[in-house]
Amino acid sequence: MTELTLNGIPVIDTFAEAFDVAGTAIIITNDTAKWAMIAAVTMTGFATSVIGCGAEAGIDCELSPEETPDGRPGVRVLLFGFEPNGLKDQLLKRVGQCILTCPGTACYAGVDGPTKIKLGGAIRYFGDGFAVAKRLPDPITGQSRRYWRIPVMDGEFLCEDFVRAVDGAVGGGNLLFLGRNHAETLKVAEIAVDAARTVSGAILPFPGGIVRSGSKVGARTKGMMASTNDAYCPTLKGRAGTELSADVGVVLEIVIDALTSHGVAESMRAALHAATEAGAAHGLVAVTAGNYGGNLGRHHYHLKDLLSKEPASEAGAA
Repeated sequence: MTELTLNGIPVIDTFAEAFDVAGTAIIITNDTAKWAMIAAVTMTGFATSVIGCGAEAGIDCELSPEETPDGRPGVRVLLFGFEPNGLKDQLLKRVGQCILTCPGTACYAGVDGPTKIKLGGAIRYFGDGFAVAKRLPDPITGQSRRYWRIPVMDGEFLCEDFVRAVDGAVGGGNLLFLGRNHAETLKVAEIAVDAARTVSGAILPFPGGIVRSGSKVGARTKGMMASTNDAYCPTLKGRAGTELSADVGVVLEIVIDALTSHGVAESMRAALHAATEAGAAHGLVAVTAGNYGGNLGRHHYHLKDLLSKEPASEAGAA
């Protein structure tokens, strides 16, 4: 493939292929930022891949008391699924097992959108008939909102009646960093993750935002939907079909989901620029992206379009 360059680092002229997904956001609050974060981290566990985990989730940002509905410290969490029904199932399970159970939490809708997902109105049944509905004005918007007060052993769990799923959420934006060794390539990937996370409404669901086990569609083993991306495995460079040059010893990938296509593009842009700026000092050989030939996902993020630091249009991708 043709090579471009950014900050002196080769960038392969290819594209990341991503998919339409259902997405939502919730706000978790607590008396302390520590316990709001504990709840958020617990809820977003085992949520790296929709295929294997049922959902992809991550922490979008921390919120000050001035930014939350109840004036307490908070965390905004994003959750993505294949479609709204699957998203609803995962949201109910994760809020019910991870937020309801956590001392001191409350839970609110974190994004507007056309599709309602019953949340507090479903979890209220845990209250065994003692839960009470109440309408309260949103201190930020002034709009009246319905909440459920569910009795628990430390007082009440306040949970918004319903949250919303957005149209236009996208999952699967990605970048692959080809480096000389593990330590240096991991450092580049960490720098890229930090930059990608500065974009609001975007998350990186894999451990620390990074994945080493990139996959391809299909496998030699019957029934396997995906298998290791052998073209990018350094130990298989001697085989036909490798995409790696002799000086590449490690490949690490980042995967990005966002509430909008624009969010994916801008998060990828931030990551690409940060990685290449640091790349020369950390043995970065090249940057590329993963796709399926353009046949599976309708969102194509061409790396050549991300070389400029200027923001992309709201369309975000071809």
